[in-house]
Amino acid sequence: MEKSKLKCAAITPYYKETVAQLEKCLESVRSQSIKTDHFLVSDGFPQNWLDDAGVRHIRLGVGHADFGNTPRGLGALLAASEQYDVIFFLDADNWLEPEHVSACIDAAVERFGTTLDCDIVFAKRIFRRIDGTIMPIQEEPNHIDTNCFVFFPGAFYLFSFWITMPNFMSSVGDRLFYALVKSRNLRTADCDFRTVNYLNTWAAGYRALGEDPPSGAKESAFVNLQEAFGRFSPRELEIVSRMIGGAVDIS
Repeated sequence: MEKSKLKCAAITPYYKETVAQLEKCLESVRSQSIKTDHFLVSDGFPQNWLDDAGVRHIRLGVGHADFGNTPRGLGALLAASEQYDVIFFLDADNWLEPEHVSACIDAAVERFGTTLDCDIVFAKRIFRRIDGTIMPIQEEPNHIDTNCFVFFPGAFYLFSFWITMPNFMSSVGDRLFYALVKSRNLRTADCDFRTVNYLNTWAAGYRALGEDPPSGAKESAFVNLQEAFGRFSPRELEIVSRMIGGAVDIS
């Protein structure tokens, strides 16, 4: 299918982001060279102005305290049910380069010949400081950030695992999800261009560059899965494994 005819959707869970942050996120989707619909999923604190912002505004009513996993998964499942061809995630404080969708579709076609034969494209990030300037940080090996998954229909069945993933695992949700993707031997492609502007709010990234973290920077929220699993019975471990698609790696 000609790429301009593909039905594309961006899924953005949001919590308490500012109007300015959300407007920047929305504008980056609106400015895509390929028309892309935008699903904004409120995780407990809906902003009424979004009802008239030209997006699909979905109100969940309560916050889920799971790093956006529940609103992210529900938005993606809704888009899948509405027969979208391309679905991807974009956090509310991040924004895209105008060729993001086009470049990821091109990567799928270059690798497999058609988008139908590709399951997931892995995009790449431009790391940004709080002030918007670029940070010279390289992607972590063997890690795909949530904002960098671009899905095609062959991988839509994975969306439910964002919702069933236990809350205590949510801080490492993208790592568990990537482990799930690898365990399924899906057809994946890499986009060579950096098209996702990632606002780095983690203190460790600044320290790695010899910089003082800005006010409000967050410390690592990673959970020790090995310690957590050690408190579970064999039956509880079996259930947890099913809820994350069986991709449990605590080594």
